[in-house]
Amino acid sequence: MIATKDWIKASYDAGRHWMQPLTKDGRAHQEHASFVPLMVPIRSLGAHHRQRIEDHLLALEPSDRYLRFGYAANDDQVRRYAQQLDFERDEIFGIFNRRLELVAMAHVAYADQPGHQHCAEFGVSVLSRARGRGYGARLFDRAVMHARNQGVSMLFIHALSENTAMLKIARNAGATVERDGSESEAYLQLPPPNLDSRMAQIVEQQFAEMDYSLKKQAKQFWDFLAQLQEIRQGVREGRHKAAE
Repeated sequence: MIATKDWIKASYDAGRHWMQPLTKDGRAHQEHASFVPLMVPIRSLGAHHRQRIEDHLLALEPSDRYLRFGYAANDDQVRRYAQQLDFERDEIFGIFNRRLELVAMAHVAYADQPGHQHCAEFGVSVLSRARGRGYGARLFDRAVMHARNQGVSMLFIHALSENTAMLKIARNAGATVERDGSESEAYLQLPPPNLDSRMAQIVEQQFAEMDYSLKKQAKQFWDFLAQLQEIRQGVREGRHKAAE
């Protein structure tokens, strides 16, 4: 039986890191540092987001697309990747801006081969205009938490050796990075889940859903105002022509 005070403490600890600012490398400052609120809503994506995922990946700069896939993927290859995503097996997370554009996303692919069920691979992409906000590190932290709660004990990152940003995030999390020429492998051993990690996932998901709902309502409202403005402008122009 879990005591009430344990639930309260877990809920409090689950959201404390949202209040910590990020350093230049995308990690949170230590708790003793002065900080300002910083909340990054990360939402789980489903099959109904497939088109937005495809649009996001197609919008990547050629260099970013190369780093994400490990080769110069053309548009058809990107579309094929998006269409083959398995939302039942894997977990895909995303960060939306105020216009509900998917500006950053992460893919946690779970191994389904016998003997490797406790392993998963992490991949991430961030649009160039959304860089410098620590989204890659936040998505990695979320992926680690989710994989841990799913019973994953080893998280892998396969990246080009020139993808220094991704490899730095992995090293900062304590991952072991092994370089083999132009490619690198990073692996991070995850601890078993506990009450704090499970509560953190619940709280973050609820916050992301609320944030997305508010953004959706706001976008619908502003779209309505824009349409109304177009109608008013058309009426004015009609009046001017009638008066001529």
